Amino acid sequence: MTQPSSDRRESEEEAPRVVIRDKRRLDPITGQVREAPAASEAAQPPAGSPVAAPVDELAERTADLQRLSAEYANYRRRVERDRVAVVENAQDRVLAALLPVLDDVDRAREHGDLDGAFKAVAEQLIAVLAKHGLEAFGELGEAFDPNRHEAVMHSVSADVDGPTCVGIMRRGYQRGERVLRPAMVAVADPAEPGAETASESVDGGVAETASGSASAGSAEH
Repeated sequence: MTQPSSDRRESEEEAPRVVIRDKRRLDPITGQVREAPAASEAAQPPAGSPVAAPVDELAERTADLQRLSAEYANYRRRVERDRVAVVENAQDRVLAALLPVLDDVDRAREHGDLDGAFKAVAEQLIAVLAKHGLEAFGELGEAFDPNRHEAVMHSVSADVDGPTCVGIMRRGYQRGERVLRPAMVAVADPAEPGAETASESVDGGVAETASGSASAGSAEH
């Protein structure tokens, strides 16, 4: 009895396929030595094979690990920067709270009352604050800087070339590049040449008028 064609096809599909690979180094037809495939080609799995999937997954996991490592490094730098900023702000607040004490020390020095045990304590306090970066500024003759000085008096002087501190009411203090308190100063601006000429002309006219009046009075007598 002949088996139907449909049943024969199904049996052929169910039967395992036998694949024969010729691994002989010599070609049986030509007798020449066959070239071995390159190592990279032999090791590289074909696209879509089950071996290619783990390779792609490994590359993806490696990229994720590198990204997480970079994010963690940025996080550590940001935390360290914030920690340093908090410490510096706390130190600035403590130093700013001690500035009135240094003002009292300056006034005592100006009046000659800084002597004895009080002088020793004051010098030790100033040395400790200097170790923490506290610096005083505000001296006569300094160029006026609105970022460092607070002007409370203004005048005009021919002895200066630009805005200059000619009086110090209270010294300023800074820590590094940050100004904790500006210096309170009196500022002298340079006199304008036109104003000096006008002033001299007015003074000369007054002197001539006075001289003429005196001469007229003597002639009448």
